[in-house]
Amino acid sequence: FQSVLMAPTEILAQQHFTGLKEYVKDLPVKIELLTGSTKTKKRREIMEGCAEGSIHILLGTHAVIEEKVQFKNLGFAVVDEQHKFGVAQRAKLWKKNTLPPHVLVMTATPIPRTLALTAYGDLDYSVMDELPPGRKPISTFHRNESARPQVMDFIKEEITGGRQAYIIYPLIEESSTLDYENLMKGYEEVKSFFPEPKYWISMVHGKQAAEVKETNMQRFVAGDTQIMVSTTVIEVGVNVPNASVMAIESAEKFGLSQLHQLRGRVGRGADKSYCILLTGNKLSRDARERLKIMEQTNDGFKVAEKDLEIRGPGEIEGTRQSGALNFKLVNIVADKAILEVARTEVEKLLQADPDLSMAENLLVKNYLQQQQHKTGWGKIA
Repeated sequence: FQSVLMAPTEILAQQHFTGLKEYVKDLPVKIELLTGSTKTKKRREIMEGCAEGSIHILLGTHAVIEEKVQFKNLGFAVVDEQHKFGVAQRAKLWKKNTLPPHVLVMTATPIPRTLALTAYGDLDYSVMDELPPGRKPISTFHRNESARPQVMDFIKEEITGGRQAYIIYPLIEESSTLDYENLMKGYEEVKSFFPEPKYWISMVHGKQAAEVKETNMQRFVAGDTQIMVSTTVIEVGVNVPNASVMAIESAEKFGLSQLHQLRGRVGRGADKSYCILLTGNKLSRDARERLKIMEQTNDGFKVAEKDLEIRGPGEIEGTRQSGALNFKLVNIVADKAILEVARTEVEKLLQADPDLSMAENLLVKNYLQQQQHKTGWGKIA
């Protein structure tokens, strides 16, 4: 059997590749990395290796689900940061073998639809809720933007103590120009609080060339700069154990999973870490709910359950990952207990009549037979 691991960014895919390569170095296992940057000649070699079975483990970005990438016998597929991929994208991994491979999805914040799947029993899940040894829980605070000077003073104290900080600005998808102006304005404001040469600042955003982005990122990783001003491009795959403060500007414009993912960029070392959510005065009810749950817990599952409650579970038999699921009577969040009873009853029914051949189960059997030729979205996590 062969295995594949898909990650949302080249930085993260490269990190996994480096780590796994070290693990398997003494084993007769061939491992390769495929991303958008892979040169044509190398790409061809990788595709041939996957098709003939000489490559045992393939790691990569969205490139691994392209039509041209075919496996001799794919047995296991891993999707890291699952919330970053659409249902149809993840489904392509299922179609990489006649017999679908085992699939493991990993995320710190399950999307509402995935959480609904676990409630229905279509997805087994494991929860890793312990911090690695030596790490302390992150403290999260919501502050009004009028408190920005005090927040900047706090960041100065942390930097004086030898630590580093992130300051994140939102992406407004409708306008990349507006995003850029927003970020540049923020960058100038940060510079006024942290003048050079006492402080050095890295800036990273989506419009930068890959090499510039990488250089700025590496300066921060190496400790040459104390502050990273960025958009959400650093949401996944950046590991700086020395960073102890995450300040998020206009936090009301972010979704819950994004806020939780960004918070996860700090608290990776032995020092106490902080996440500060800065917002304007006018907040919607949903925004207040999101900020409140962020202050209350560091548990990604609880964050995801709140997200499910606010946004709805999306379509189980479809590709929408959040939104209202229009049942006539029940509510998937409020009536979770009833759902669990129903699930237990289904398990009992299948134990007693696995082929659904008993007269009272024929209606269910007929319905399932009608469904079997459709794309089984409900099976795709």
